[in-house]
This record gives sequence, C-alpha cells and structure tokens, in this order.
Amino acid sequence: MKVRTRYAPSPTGFMHIGNLRTAIFEYLLAKKYNGDFILRIEDTDQEREVEGAIDFIYNTLDLCGFKIDEGPNNEGNFGPYIQSKRKDIYKEYALKLVEMGKAYYCFCSEEELTKMREKADARKKPFLYDGRCSRLSKEKIEENLKNNVPYVIRQKMPKEGVTIVEDLIYGKVKIDNSILDDQILLKSDGFPTYNFANVIDDHLMEITHVIRGKEYLDQTAKYNLLYEAFGWEKPTYIHVAMVLGEDGNKLSKRNGDASFMDLYNEGYLPEAIVNYLSLLGWSPETNQEVFSMEELISNFNEERISKSSSQYDVKKLKWFNHQYINKMDDEKYLSWIKKYFSNECDKSEEWLNHLLLIYKSHLNYGKEINELTSSFFNKEFVIDAEAKEFMESDEVIPKVVDVFKEEIKSTSNWSVETLQEVINNVKEKAGVKGKMLFMPIRIVSSGIMHGPELADTLYLIGKEEILNRLEK
Repeated sequence: MKVRTRYAPSPTGFMHIGNLRTAIFEYLLAKKYNGDFILRIEDTDQEREVEGAIDFIYNTLDLCGFKIDEGPNNEGNFGPYIQSKRKDIYKEYALKLVEMGKAYYCFCSEEELTKMREKADARKKPFLYDGRCSRLSKEKIEENLKNNVPYVIRQKMPKEGVTIVEDLIYGKVKIDNSILDDQILLKSDGFPTYNFANVIDDHLMEITHVIRGKEYLDQTAKYNLLYEAFGWEKPTYIHVAMVLGEDGNKLSKRNGDASFMDLYNEGYLPEAIVNYLSLLGWSPETNQEVFSMEELISNFNEERISKSSSQYDVKKLKWFNHQYINKMDDEKYLSWIKKYFSNECDKSEEWLNHLLLIYKSHLNYGKEINELTSSFFNKEFVIDAEAKEFMESDEVIPKVVDVFKEEIKSTSNWSVETLQEVINNVKEKAGVKGKMLFMPIRIVSSGIMHGPELADTLYLIGKEEILNRLEK
C-alpha cells in the first residue's frame, strides 16, 4: 500500500512552530517511502477561520520546500479537502452509526448539560455525559425529529474493559473505557467534531500514517472504536512528544512564542528552520546536524522519534541559521540581506555591498544586520564604558593610537590592501600584536571592541571620518 500522510491545520492565519514540526515529520515520512503528502483544512470551528488562511498555509509550506501532492488548491481523487465542504459525507456516516446502534441522537438542551456539569464539579469529578438520550424510545426519537427538536449525534462508548491503542513510538497503550465520554460526532449545526471528521477523512483519503501530539494519545481510543464500528483498517499511529518553550511550558502564540512567519520576517531561512525543527524529537543515526531536504528525507527513520519532550532553543536555531547564511553564494546573500537592511544609507552600491558582505560570517538572522552595522551610521561617535576601560588598561595603548594616527594621515591610496599595510606598520613601530594591536585601532575608529576584518572596517569608515574620530 502506498504511504499517505496528511497535514491538517485549522485556517487560523499562522503556523505554530509545534504544528510545523508535525508537518515536517509527516512530509519526511511520506517522501522517504515515495508516498503522498496531503493538505487537508480542518475548518469545523468556523468562528476561528481567518480569510486567506488557506493560501497562507500553501505559501508557508512552499517556503519550507514541501511539495503538496493533494490539497484544496490541487485536488486529487479524494476531495474536497476542506472539511466544511464535506458536511454531507459526515452526516451520512454519522447516521450509519446510529443505524448500527453505535451512536445515538442526543436532544439534551444546553441548560440540561450545564446542570450535569455543575453536579460533576460539585463531586469534583470530570464531566462525562450520562447517556440518558441513548435510552430514549424509538417513538420518542421519531417524535423529536418530527418536531425539529435540535440534536447532536453522540458516539456510544463501552463503559467496561479497556481499548488498546497501538502506537509506533509508545507501543501498546491501554485506555480504560470508563473514562471515555460519549463524544459528540455531529453538532447541532451539522458540522462534525474534530475527532469524528478526522476518522472519516483519514479512511476515505486512504491515509496510512497519522502523526499527532502525544497529548492526544488517550483520544485515539475513541478513534479506534470508530474504526472498529465501521470495520475499517486502522492507520499506523505515531504520537510525538510536544515541543516546549524556553520557559519549559507548552509552546503558545499567546505566550509570545514565535510562529513560522514571525521567524521568517525576522530573517530566519526556511531551510534552517526546517532543519532545526526536524531534530526536535528526532535523532539521526549519525552526529550530523546540518541536512539538506534530500538528506533529511533519506535519513529520516520514524522509529527514532523520541518519547521525551524537546525544548525549543532560539540560540540553537540561530546557530543553524548562521550555517545556512554562510553557505549562500555572495550574490544570493546580498539579494536576501537587503530585504532586512533598514539603516539609512547614502553611500554607493559598491560601498553597501562591501559592508554587507564583511558581516556575512557574523550574522545569525536577517534583521541582526542593522544592529551589527549601526556604528557605520551613528551620527555621533560614541565609545562605550567597556571600550573606554580597555583603552586605559595598558600604557602602550596611547602609543598604538599615535602611530596609527600618523599612518592614516600619510596614507594616500585608500584601499583595503593599503590599510592592511597600515596595520602591519603600526604592529612594527609600536611593537605590539594581537588584541593590543587590533582593539585600540578598532575602538578609536569604530567605537566598538569587536567586528569583522579590521582593514575592511577602516576602509568603509573612510579616512576623513577616522581622522575626525581620532581628534575626538
């Protein structure tokens, strides 16, 4: 059987890091076995839908390098791929379950349900529907339907014994049936619930592997009971431990955790994000960390997904992004970094390109370029306290500065090569090397202690400006 996986986000306008990690695993699994990766939109909660979100999801997956084999914008043989367009399908299967005695009409009002919840709260027990409507007579059901009494359709759960969930990562998991609620399958507005729609869609779309968060493992018992009620083959379940934020809590947009587009807009490369997230909860057989998409696909082994939660670490993400920035050819790098460069610049294109290129090996993400290059655009020359302290740390430093000043004054050919000669001359005449040579020159020229190649830095600051700063 051909491997088919699905990514089924809600159209809420942004892709959370944890959700994207799941999509990555689903994509790698499908492509490792030359299978299909399906995009399905779960929009049963209409109130949360954001206009244009489907195109947004397509664009995000495209940026990440994912080829969608079937989805709302490129339908295959199993559409529609938007759940709100499949309402008749869900109703048909819900009614089949009623006919088989595996589900029932529930006519309880919201007021009745509220009273049941209050009683459960008073007993300090989780609310479970008591199944009273499952005991209605056939005549009463027909009367209610005839009188258009609002209803939902609930799944009839076993109350004794256990349901076994087989998971590729966690093995056999026993779920006590007594904790399973008679879940709603079809709501009063005709829309399916998340759990019911997933089972119907996964079966009809011939999904072979379902990857989802470990927090939903208990819910999978309800899935299995639906598969068994219909006599359908279950997919292979792969439950993955969640990604935690840097504070150790579950990642959440509400807590200020970044979405994919937040990172993209800050200047993180999609391929670096995908590479980093693929290693959160999955480990390759070697110590290799930087992978191309092709390498991720060929190395991916679903059985090496971890049972333990992983922690999102922005420092590690910056490290990955740094590797990918360094791998860019210069032309592509310049085209990319200029989208993030916002310092006001009245210099030539050649000057700007030179500036951006010398910071290429120092850069962790796109917008960082503005902070790194700010000293070239500050109208007031400032040396911070740490740099001032260094300048007073050794009696040889004034001599280094004096020699440097004289060398700059006598320089007629302003080029990187000439400035490298200037630095070498200061080294010989002042009798210093290492940081006692480079740091004083850098501080009196740029105001900062660290930066890219010193000769390039001096060249970009310019002779007139360096002499002006030396006078100060």
